[in-house]
Amino acid sequence: MVSGWIIADPVFYAVAVPAILLMGLSKSGFATGFGALAVPLMALAVPVPQAAAITMPLLLAMDLAALQRLRHHPDRRLLKLLLPWGVAGGLLGWAVFGVLSAPTVAALTGALTLAFVAWQLARRTPVRRVAPDWVGALCATASGFTSFVTHAGGPPVSAYLLPQRLPPLVFSATMAVFFAALNASKWVPYATLGLIDGTNMITALLLLPLAPVGVWIGVRLTDRIRPTWFYRIAYSGMVLTGSKLLWDGLRA
Repeated sequence: MVSGWIIADPVFYAVAVPAILLMGLSKSGFATGFGALAVPLMALAVPVPQAAAITMPLLLAMDLAALQRLRHHPDRRLLKLLLPWGVAGGLLGWAVFGVLSAPTVAALTGALTLAFVAWQLARRTPVRRVAPDWVGALCATASGFTSFVTHAGGPPVSAYLLPQRLPPLVFSATMAVFFAALNASKWVPYATLGLIDGTNMITALLLLPLAPVGVWIGVRLTDRIRPTWFYRIAYSGMVLTGSKLLWDGLRA
């Protein structure tokens, strides 16, 4: 329900508040993957494209908060590899936006996420593994694509980064810079698609105070948690996210 220049449906805010907090936690790198649940949660009350548009200003605020705390710690070699492919994936998402439905993209992302986690568990090894650069390029492209369509870019790039067992702070910072760049590149394409309108932006403004809260909580926890538990939470987030995205895609 829209009242004037703002969404007035209380159901929307009931799902939007936890969705934004999950996005913030994911932005910090602490609960990577959980942020992909945000748009599916908000889509319980509004259409997927509108949910994606409302989160754009919130992502900007979260990106700035995350960069302020983590900008000195990313792995620059990884960013040099991943960023160009991530932006290319976003451009691909722009090109096919409206051709592939959001549920189709969600189902594919969920299936790939669960397949990756199953593969990791089957190997039962905690040692650090670095996949070839072409795998990183493929994961980054998939991440850029799913990020543009449903803001669910976390699982694909996590599939490449998590096995490398980076220090939690380095992992979080690399993810923060990667997605800050991707999200900045979405604004013009989203505007050309007519998604940046008054109702969506004013609704986002109301929710804006929540944006840095999840990031702050996640960064604080990242500084204190043991690496073993950091990665257990990360993989748990990917299982939950993959299951939710796959379910949403198949039942649509």
